[in-house]
Amino acid sequence: MRLLVIILLISQSVFAQKYFTRTGSTGFRASVKAFEPVQALNKSTSAIITNDGQIAAQLFISAFKFRLALMQEHFNENFMDSAEFPKATFRGKVEDINLSELKDSKEVVIKGVLNVKGIDKNIETKGTLSRIGDKVKLVSKLVVLPGDFNIEIPSLIRRKIAREVTIDLNYEFTEKK
Repeated sequence: MRLLVIILLISQSVFAQKYFTRTGSTGFRASVKAFEPVQALNKSTSAIITNDGQIAAQLFISAFKFRLALMQEHFNENFMDSAEFPKATFRGKVEDINLSELKDSKEVVIKGVLNVKGIDKNIETKGTLSRIGDKVKLVSKLVVLPGDFNIEIPSLIRRKIAREVTIDLNYEFTEKK
């Protein structure tokens, strides 16, 4: 009986295994050739992934860093309204994964809901999950349309910004104990 209780306790802790990061990297590109690059990087994304692939991420919009301060100011004030909508979130699932069985690297499908400016959008994209020692790394790329999140691009600069925004994710998770 004692052995059964020990096995149940161990299995519970394995299934509840979580990995997290507070230094995930989220970048985006909306550049058009022949114009100033429109791109930024946020190196403080918080994210968590469970052993069965449940994933959640949150970042502060104002933490995106641009090469030009004026571009960063316009991004926060004119496009993203970061004072009113300070965070973007993602909640979803990495399909068909069990992190305790991940040995090397695996191509995965990620499905979930991206929330930007208070608007939810269903997302499905591909990525790669890799085990590196005791860490788990997620690399993925997704494409969104600014209009899906009520981000209006003024006609004066519309030709300087890509119609599709590419978002790059690079998260290195450590086990939460």
